[in-house]
Amino acid sequence: MADCVFEIKSLKKSFGDRDVLLGIDLTVNKGEVVSIIGASGSGKSTMLRCLNLLEEPTSGDILYKGESILAKDFNPNDYRTKVGMVFQHFNLFNNMNVLKNCMVGQTKVLKKTKEEAEKTAKFYLEKVGMLDFINSKPRQLSGGQKQRVAIARALAMNPDVLLFDEPTSALDPEMVGEVLEVMKDLAKTGLTMLVVTHEMGFAKNVSTRVVFMDEGVIAEDDIPDVVFNNPTNPRTKEFLSKVL
Repeated sequence: MADCVFEIKSLKKSFGDRDVLLGIDLTVNKGEVVSIIGASGSGKSTMLRCLNLLEEPTSGDILYKGESILAKDFNPNDYRTKVGMVFQHFNLFNNMNVLKNCMVGQTKVLKKTKEEAEKTAKFYLEKVGMLDFINSKPRQLSGGQKQRVAIARALAMNPDVLLFDEPTSALDPEMVGEVLEVMKDLAKTGLTMLVVTHEMGFAKNVSTRVVFMDEGVIAEDDIPDVVFNNPTNPRTKEFLSKVL
């Protein structure tokens, strides 16, 4: 189990009397690209937000490299530097230009020097094709450009894992491709990625594993070929017949 990054055990989450996660068990190993698919409201984003401690689970446990992230003495800030998150609506700082957006976490949280942070920021902005926009403010960018900056910002923290919460769903159709290209390239680097997505092409062709969630539980968890071509759960078949 040396390469186990996440082990989720009997994870439950309720909002008031609405049960969203009904007992999730999932293991994610180093270097895996796990796509999480399912209908809206199936609990996909809630599970991801529990992994990043943006939501507090109602019960169950989440182990990160063997350590419970829900333990009283666990340091969430330190953890969040290792587990990056890319949001649906980018969450960039509107008052800062692109370069500063990618430097601020490094200087404030990782305590890097300005010079180090700038060098790292430029390295990743170049990787996502946004180096020419370092002086632009977010409002001057398209949705696809904002999301590429958000990915560069997450990568600049040198995380072990990146969580993507529907990274293309707020984008115009013509912007989706450019963000998916960046994510495909990332997947090839061996970075551990969990991706909540409606992009079935990405799930099918880029993932090492596909998890299908249905009404708060994991209904299917297998390699893409099995999930898309020979699913065992009738709900998976029904969902895929609607979206493909």
